Amino acid sequence: MEFRENEAIYLQIAAYISEHILLAKWAKDEKIPSVRELAIQLEVNPNTVVRAYEFLQNKEVIYNKRGIGFYITDDAAEKIKLYSRERFLGQELPELFRNMYLLDIKMEELEKRYEQFKTENYQSKKS
Repeated sequence: MEFRENEAIYLQIAAYISEHILLAKWAKDEKIPSVRELAIQLEVNPNTVVRAYEFLQNKEVIYNKRGIGFYITDDAAEKIKLYSRERFLGQELPELFRNMYLLDIKMEELEKRYEQFKTENYQSKKS
């Protein structure tokens, strides 16, 4: 995983886990990798993964079965979408609109590229 410098690593790890849930790579009530396993896989400090797990637990996306590990909640996808949608609409969309305005990018071009992106990246993975 390549981390961006403009966002905390634990939030990027939380986004990584959230994406796996939204793409149904990890199902509800499924055990997710342990802190140690994910830290090794992503090549990060286990404390960073702990922060990501705590963040997702506070958002009620995952829950801890004491001594066993972390599991995905039944309504994890809905919670992720709600949180991510609010964040996107409040923070990222205004930045996108600003860049579209400054670069004179029309909505039609954006829509065309969005459809192309979906086809190339997600069409066969998600119905």
